[in-house]
Amino acid sequence: MKEMEILGANRFETFSRTRAGSRAIIVRDGMILLTHETRSGWWLVPGGGMEDGEGPEECCVREVEEETGCIVQPVRPFLTLYEYYEEYRYISHYFICEITGVGRMHLTDAELRRGVEPKWLPLQEAVDIFSRHQSYAADSEEQRGSYLREYTALQAYLTEGGRSNEA
Repeated sequence: MKEMEILGANRFETFSRTRAGSRAIIVRDGMILLTHETRSGWWLVPGGGMEDGEGPEECCVREVEEETGCIVQPVRPFLTLYEYYEEYRYISHYFICEITGVGRMHLTDAELRRGVEPKWLPLQEAVDIFSRHQSYAADSEEQRGSYLREYTALQAYLTEGGRSNEA
């Protein structure tokens, strides 16, 4: 499994807080499953933060079902990204996953307000969307950082030959 770092321009010398989560790369027939926030237009790889006592793989399965309604099986751990912004270190565990069933979406109130919906996009279109991460720097460091994270992960996926592991 590959490990990478993203060092935000606004990072502090040392971090005092850590937030860990998991994300699922789900590719089928050249299409990738993403979440789309219909009110803001944001796109993200499905995933989110780990709950107390939860491991990265469990978090991945839970978050994907909550956000997309898909039940997944992690095929393999793919990438761990360490991001540093202000006093935070964010750890994102990426898994290559296969869909094994249909579950039930369970969005948080914040996700409902943002209009989160699952969407399949051509993989290259998703890469192109996330490649424009720097264009958000002036308006939203959060969006710039999120898009840089997703772009970094998808570039690693393409470079590492992840496409041969399509579900």
